[in-house]
Amino acid sequence: MAWIYLTFAGLLEIVWAVAMKQSQGFTRLTPTLVMIVTMIGSFGLLALAMRSLPLGTAYTIWTGIGAVGAFVVGIMFFNELVSPMRILAAVLIVSGLVLMKMSSSS
Repeated sequence: MAWIYLTFAGLLEIVWAVAMKQSQGFTRLTPTLVMIVTMIGSFGLLALAMRSLPLGTAYTIWTGIGAVGAFVVGIMFFNELVSPMRILAAVLIVSGLVLMKMSSSS
């Protein structure tokens, strides 16, 4: 169950990061509220996952999902730069996540 919590925590991290971007510096109410609610949900699910997963594993996976997810959303919806170096960086992050999962005993 911890891995499911962690996965959803990471997905909510992507949502709150996008909502933060859309809030335009917290000047737009709806995206700001979406950000706050999803941030609380993300932290809550991360805390549940950390009941049985090691701190380093849980936090690394959580931030990795958020980082790569935000990277993909930025490219798809915000016309952010796609370059070989940025793609390589994302691939390396995902590789690190896979290795972290494989090294976890939980």
